[in-house]
Amino acid sequence: MRITDTREIDAPADVVWQLTLDVEQWPTLFPTVQHVQRLDDGPLRLGSSARIKQPGQSPAVWTVTKLEQGSRFVWQTRRPGMLMVATHEIVDRQSPDGGTACRNTLTLDLTGALGGLLGRLLRSRLSGVLATENTGFRAAAERRTAS
Repeated sequence: MRITDTREIDAPADVVWQLTLDVEQWPTLFPTVQHVQRLDDGPLRLGSSARIKQPGQSPAVWTVTKLEQGSRFVWQTRRPGMLMVATHEIVDRQSPDGGTACRNTLTLDLTGALGGLLGRLLRSRLSGVLATENTGFRAAAERRTAS
């Protein structure tokens, strides 16, 4: 089961990329993340992991499995009977007024014995989570660009 949310953001892609990589600050950007603890030091990279606590869920360790500097990273966590893979993808765009903008796409893939079932049961809730997070990225990036 795949769930996706895409938002146009009136900010340079590199601003959104920096917000995306600064996972420990996510709790200040959106209410869907309560706490993030990096389990390694330095910049987010292939193999990096973080323990994330979200409302109504037990903490989960997410590990980076792909990273394309400046544009895309993928990480995953396992839950009983399910693999959850989250993709963050940022594409440069030109805004209608000729300024710098980007498109931010958040995708969550649920697979495994329970992935499809839970995806169908929780699709609306998970879609709301992705929309909230993407709205948070947009607000923070546009504030940062305006200042």
